[in-house]
Amino acid sequence: MYSKDMINLLKEIMAVDFVLYELGLFLDTHPNEKRALEDHNSFTKKSYQLKTVYEEKYGPLHINSISGFPYQYINEPWPWEIQYLGRESDVVL
Repeated sequence: MYSKDMINLLKEIMAVDFVLYELGLFLDTHPNEKRALEDHNSFTKKSYQLKTVYEEKYGPLHINSISGFPYQYINEPWPWEIQYLGRESDVVL
């Protein structure tokens, strides 16, 4: 039901968003670090692009995403329904 491509895209989105949260925390205490701000903006764009690709291919990623009819968000896997293992070859579907 869930392809390796979908799982890998979800993992990439999670990794990029993790970096964004960390950069945001860093910028809270170091607001004048230009390189950190540039990285934050770059990862923000990357996150948006990845989420757009995911939603075009697989449907809504978040409850606040735009959905087609019928409502599609409930068709996505819940986090506990997917086993995210370390290597691509270890993805369990």
